[in-house]
Amino acid sequence: MRVIGADGSQLGIMSLQDALDAAREEGLDLVEVAPNADPPVCKIMDYGKFRYQQSKRSQEAKKKQTVIQVKEVKLRPKTDDHDIQTKLRHIRRFLAQKDKAKVTVIFRGREIAFKDRGEMVLQKVLDELKDEVVVEMPPKMEGRNLVMILAPKS
Repeated sequence: MRVIGADGSQLGIMSLQDALDAAREEGLDLVEVAPNADPPVCKIMDYGKFRYQQSKRSQEAKKKQTVIQVKEVKLRPKTDDHDIQTKLRHIRRFLAQKDKAKVTVIFRGREIAFKDRGEMVLQKVLDELKDEVVVEMPPKMEGRNLVMILAPKS
């Protein structure tokens, strides 16, 4: 195996026993850094410190990663213009927070016969937001609901 010293210097290729002896001499541990390399690479270091640094790195990566949620706004085919404007403000707020918005038109009872009204409501929403959104999923029937998913423009 290829062995790297505690100071980062190359100690060369040596057997496992020789590498363990060198690590014991320095009072440190022998840690396998790259097991898939040919030959495998090991480093003489303090293993506790190595684990601590790795956990810190993973915590930093977690902080930088963003979780995108899908927020839902529900409408009906008979929803009035003023109510649609209120829902549009909600959608804009969701998009400003970098979340996706799921716009659902719910059909109850015999309203299912007027799918075109539901499509008109979704088209109204889309016309208002056309500069601010990307349509991730165009309007589609899912059971008794007409669903569309909007994502913020990057």
